[in-house]
Amino acid sequence: MFALVTGASSGIGLEYATQLARDYHYNLFLVSNQEKELAEVASFLSKTYGVKVASLFIDLSIENAAERVFDFAQEKNIEVEVLVNNAGVLIFYPLCETPMSKIQTLLMLHVLTLTKLCKLFGEQMCSRGKGYILNMSSMTAWMTMPGIQCYNASKSYVLNFSKALWYEFIRKDVRVLAVTPGTINTSLFSLPERMRKVLLKFGISMQPEILVKKALRKLFRTKQKSYLPGVWNFIIVPIISHLPDWFVFFVMKRLKLFNSSTK
Repeated sequence: MFALVTGASSGIGLEYATQLARDYHYNLFLVSNQEKELAEVASFLSKTYGVKVASLFIDLSIENAAERVFDFAQEKNIEVEVLVNNAGVLIFYPLCETPMSKIQTLLMLHVLTLTKLCKLFGEQMCSRGKGYILNMSSMTAWMTMPGIQCYNASKSYVLNFSKALWYEFIRKDVRVLAVTPGTINTSLFSLPERMRKVLLKFGISMQPEILVKKALRKLFRTKQKSYLPGVWNFIIVPIISHLPDWFVFFVMKRLKLFNSSTK
């Protein structure tokens, strides 16, 4: 059986691939838009953990990307038992200052391609009577923060879509889990090194290997619909869900999210 991981050539996706091979002994089907890194990762994981590794270099934000991933799996006789939808991007701009191409890329990755992959591979899992789907959402699913309006809205979709899908699939013995982490110590968050160390020290940020280890345990050992990792996040989420407008405007000003025409 294979575990399919998107965005598998770096960061959290690479950690998912590593732990699925090392700790759960799955063969791997790795998908990424980083051709060189993907080839290197596939070779390393295969040699290190003695598993079969198939890889597909593709941009998952293009039309029909999900269908191409599925067709590749069919052609190579790759039977996917675990699907990890990890690929994503973070955009941090006011909407009117964000290029349309970036908005489309984000929505294709976080919404359309993810949904299609769940349908295509989920149908096979339900037919077999076994499977696992892990969708990476975010703590921002509960936020209405300007500057990341497309990101947090799309992650809210992932969270609610996954929870609804849980009800549809659980009777077929297919588990669906949405993971909603806060800040993770990866290159996705362009934070200064000093800030990274402070966030890690106080437990606000988490190392990717710890997040993945906990997320996979929840996926395989429980029947939860969603997982919010980190003690701090249980405190922060109720707060950020009810931020007063004056505080949001204050943060916008500090982050210089007002454009020149805003008054």
